[in-house]
Amino acid sequence: MPTADEYKALGNKAFTSGDYKEAIKQFTLGIEADPTNHILYSNRSGAYSGDMDYEKALADAEKTIEIKPDWPKGYGRKGAALHGLGEYEEAKETYLKGLEVDPNNAQLKSSLEEVEKAIQNAPPSPFDNLFSGDIVSKISSNPKLAPLLSQPDFMNKILDIQKNPKNISKYSDDPRILTLMMSLMGIDTEALKTGGPSGFGGDDVEMPDMSSNSEPAASKNAQQGKPEQAHEDDAMEVEKSESEKLKEEADAKKALGNAAYKKKQFDEALSYYDAAIEICPSEITYYTNKSAVYFEMGEYKKCIEVAEKAIEVGRESLADFKLVAKAFTRIGSAYHKLDDLDNAIKYYNKSLLEHRTADCLNRLKIAEKEKKVKEETAYLDENLANEARERGNQFFKEGKFPEAVKEYSESIKRNPKDPRTYSNRSASYTKLMALPQAMADVEKCLSLDPTFIKAYLRKAAIEFMKKDYAECLETCEKASELDTEKKHIHEIQQQIQRCYSAISDQNSGQSPEEIMKRAQQDPEIMKIMNDPGMQVILQQMQTDPRAIQEHLKNPQIARSIRKLMAAGIVRIG
Repeated sequence: MPTADEYKALGNKAFTSGDYKEAIKQFTLGIEADPTNHILYSNRSGAYSGDMDYEKALADAEKTIEIKPDWPKGYGRKGAALHGLGEYEEAKETYLKGLEVDPNNAQLKSSLEEVEKAIQNAPPSPFDNLFSGDIVSKISSNPKLAPLLSQPDFMNKILDIQKNPKNISKYSDDPRILTLMMSLMGIDTEALKTGGPSGFGGDDVEMPDMSSNSEPAASKNAQQGKPEQAHEDDAMEVEKSESEKLKEEADAKKALGNAAYKKKQFDEALSYYDAAIEICPSEITYYTNKSAVYFEMGEYKKCIEVAEKAIEVGRESLADFKLVAKAFTRIGSAYHKLDDLDNAIKYYNKSLLEHRTADCLNRLKIAEKEKKVKEETAYLDENLANEARERGNQFFKEGKFPEAVKEYSESIKRNPKDPRTYSNRSASYTKLMALPQAMADVEKCLSLDPTFIKAYLRKAAIEFMKKDYAECLETCEKASELDTEKKHIHEIQQQIQRCYSAISDQNSGQSPEEIMKRAQQDPEIMKIMNDPGMQVILQQMQTDPRAIQEHLKNPQIARSIRKLMAAGIVRIG
């Protein structure tokens, strides 16, 4: 069986959607479960007001005050019900009593101003003073009315009207009251057809012209302004503004909470947000603001708990998806602070599914990057890396290159700073003709160790296979410069000779015109040939072939000459 709080939540949901009858039903079930819960009586009073049943709203409000007389909202409920009944003076008195309990209550002050305006603007009724004075003498002096003094129900109605002239509308269907009104207004009752012992009958059925349910004469209508209809309009205004008043009251609490939050007065901010939630529990922003306070306080688990409640409330009230996304982001941020990166990523992604923002996307990228670094760091182990590299070397010797790549990759995960492993994996990729991957590995190797001569030789081999002969020659030149001890001179010279041989084979059988036509399709070649300084050097090389050796000592000129050699523009030997 649901609890009183669960019934209250269902009632609040129905109230927010404007289904007052359902709200009344749920609050009633809640009261049955917890008959001393003042909030349930207060909420049901609000629902009755929304349904324009002000008598029942008043009864519930009075019960609220009876249970908790120090709660200002009970007086607000009673005042609203009295306002709806047109009892402006009593409503005013009630609001003043509420302000005695809480002198700074903004909602009570606002309601008091409204009822005072209603009192001030209420049109004067021609009946307000009609029953004042010695009404008994007036009745007894009229032979037609005197017999009515012996009727207790009639006299009770007279006393009720004297207490509050507006109550006359309650008895508009009683012909005795209407006849008395006519007499007091000086209208000749002899003009009426009478009959029966009490003197009522015939045309008396026409008398309700002065009641709230009939249209008065035109001249009277202008003066009286249909007082009872005005009363109904007032009630409708209360009905329309009831939920708005609650929202305004809650927003006022939220504003105070925001101000306290900015001053870092977090406990005070929490109390205001809690007050806003109690007033209007179906508004998601009060929960997200509360979760923000816990976040700033470093109470991340509480932040998550409140933000999850915000999402639940937002789903039930069909809140803007942007607000739901904000709550998901808040949860992700809290998990991020707790170093629970898996959950942080999970909730950032949920937020992005609701509403995509640059802020949340950036948070997600940071969390994913941190997770990757964390996992990689946890996986580091130099000894295990060496073992994996040795297994890779064994597979390479056996010609099992895919298996070698797998072991080298494992070694790199365990120790990503060892250039040897990248060089070895590059060799395996080269054997598999996976040249882009091979080049990437050798470049990584050289970034870790720019003096690794064997890596330059691997790079030259890849460039040769790609027929990038100029780049191959340049790489061999770098390897030669680093090989000061001449340990790799044979390999370097061998690669250079292969390169020159390939260039010669490529250009053999082609006429100078064909070579030039192909060169013109290469922007870099054309840029070199059109350079004025390079043109002078080329002319000098034609007249003195030995000059090329001097020019090759300049790295930039050497690179350009190698490019022209690879293209077949410059020939040596």
